[in-house]
Amino acid sequence: WLTIVPAIFCLDDAFLMNNLPPFAQKIALGTPATQSYIQTIASCAIGIKQAPITRTIVSTAFFLFMAKLNTNVVRNLLARPQLMNASFDKLRLCGTYGAFGVVSEQREELIIESANNINGPWKEYQFKVKPGDVHRRPRWISPYHHRIDWQMWIASASGRVERSPWIYSLLLKLLRQEKDVIGLLESDPWKPDMGAESKADDDSNAPKYIRIEKYRYKFYDTKDGTNSHGHEEKAPYWVRERVGRYFPRQGITTADMLEELVNGR
Repeated sequence: WLTIVPAIFCLDDAFLMNNLPPFAQKIALGTPATQSYIQTIASCAIGIKQAPITRTIVSTAFFLFMAKLNTNVVRNLLARPQLMNASFDKLRLCGTYGAFGVVSEQREELIIESANNINGPWKEYQFKVKPGDVHRRPRWISPYHHRIDWQMWIASASGRVERSPWIYSLLLKLLRQEKDVIGLLESDPWKPDMGAESKADDDSNAPKYIRIEKYRYKFYDTKDGTNSHGHEEKAPYWVRERVGRYFPRQGITTADMLEELVNGR
């Protein structure tokens, strides 16, 4: 809709006045400088000019021609097994385009964790809109596109980490605590508390190891809104189940190991 709405103002004023309801006319042409023009159009003093017969014939012929070529495109759209990014005519004038032919019915999310000690504790990185903390309310993201959150979901749906090699650079920059990358996230789990005394060179406030776990998320069922003791508690928005390790498959990853992967890809 970010493309459609601005395009409305490219239409002819007379067309808008003759086809939009009164409230929309005021939004489009409601400034004081255009009030007299609005009244002129409303009184039919200015009307939409009739298109030349030649233009009408050419436009109609082109419409029928494209409708004929798009017949197979519509059939493909309605079919269960769809062809994506495919053409159905010799001249390749019409075709299908789409990022996803099928969207998974299950939501699997990648959760990045880092630790200062190989035995933990492991701290999660929270993204601005991507599901992570099960108690955080789902965010309203439109109209801004949170690209890093989107790419994390793409990586989860793509399968192995080798299909998303940019993740190596992301993990390396997170271990280095680069501010530009940390700024893309909701918060820095290694940022010291304001009230706590900490030294700038304290190694305990810097991650050394990092990994990515995969979880399956689903919305919390309000029918089960009690804990194991039967007492009511604040219900989470999500329920998640660990699927397995996404990266690395075994062991842990350090900055040196990630740097080799980044430089060697």
